[in-house]
Amino acid sequence: MLVQRKTAISQPVEVREKRFGYFPKTFRWRGKFYSVDAVERCWNATYRAPYLCFRVRCREGVFDLYQNVRDNTWRLVPLGAQT
Repeated sequence: MLVQRKTAISQPVEVREKRFGYFPKTFRWRGKFYSVDAVERCWNATYRAPYLCFRVRCREGVFDLYQNVRDNTWRLVPLGAQT
């Protein structure tokens, strides 16, 4: 259900660095760099492709980040973010 919402309002994002080779550490969205303070949740989902999903908290707000495992692309949904 959450992944379906992602496809409707998600936006491309570039994950620049990972913590422990897995968790998002920094990402670039709309030309601005964000540093992840905490990964609040992670889960797996499938919607046409398998996804690794992360709810992250940054100084600017909370975001859901989705990694398409097949093609290694990332999408972002802002959740209460100050954009």
